[in-house]
Amino acid sequence: MTEAKPAPSALGLLVPDFTVPATGGEFVLSAHRGKPLVLYFYPKDNTPGCTAQAQQFRDLHTEFVKAGCVVIGVSRDALKSHESFKAKLGLPFELISDIEGVLCRMFDVVKNKMLYGKKVLGIERSTFLIDADGLLRQEWRSTRADGNAAAVLEAVRKL
Repeated sequence: MTEAKPAPSALGLLVPDFTVPATGGEFVLSAHRGKPLVLYFYPKDNTPGCTAQAQQFRDLHTEFVKAGCVVIGVSRDALKSHESFKAKLGLPFELISDIEGVLCRMFDVVKNKMLYGKKVLGIERSTFLIDADGLLRQEWRSTRADGNAAAVLEAVRKL
């Protein structure tokens, strides 16, 4: 995994290149230049909200492909967990394993959250739209799982 410097979360800025482990092999951001890319960060495989969000991206995947867009899910789960989650849900897109939190820091998605009355650090459900030139075009932070994929698809179509 290559270490990427944290980038300011600002629209219109070039997203620094990165290489990270993913289902289907190593994921290199620069290899996807020339087409829009959606990175959606979610807290954990096999949880109700994350499952619903993944299913919605899965169900709209054909439409993302028609729009020339690549969809990638990101969490801090291990590849083994991702492989199982992907197979169980029939996900047609890859999942990035960000165990070391490189992308989570880069996109500033790790936040203090309340879990059963205790403060814990966790991924804030967030989605980022990167255009064909590698520029951050839109972000959805602290989003709800339901409806996120449809909102993102609408933004992709407007690029």
